[in-house]
Amino acid sequence: MGMSTGGGGEDEVMSEINTTPLIDVMLVLLIMFIITIPVQLHSVNMNMPTATSAPPSDEKPIVLKIDIDESGAVFWDGEQLPNRTVLEQKLLAISQLPKQPEVHLKPQKATEYKYVAAVMASAQRIGVTNIGIVGNERFVQ
Repeated sequence: MGMSTGGGGEDEVMSEINTTPLIDVMLVLLIMFIITIPVQLHSVNMNMPTATSAPPSDEKPIVLKIDIDESGAVFWDGEQLPNRTVLEQKLLAISQLPKQPEVHLKPQKATEYKYVAAVMASAQRIGVTNIGIVGNERFVQ
């Protein structure tokens, strides 16, 4: 009552490796890795406005325009600022107002991002909360 191995004689050595235990071990390891990997949340936290019961006011907000050209020169309502210290002093004056005006940041098309990021970082550090980038429709292709 012997079992046939598919080969010729009983003294022939089997040359294939038994992969069933290897597959079992790999499946167990895969399940262990899936369980131990922390859940990744790909979300951006944003402060969204809340609903208010007061009707919106008809008063137009005060708008300040900051333009940045290709060389990194900053213009405050059309007037070129000599250095970053003057910009930060003006931003500090805005941040201390009870109702901050809207600050529209408008870089030219060829302006490097580092100049825009520097102005935005200064505004955030000082406490200007009502700032936005305008003119992005120029970059849509």
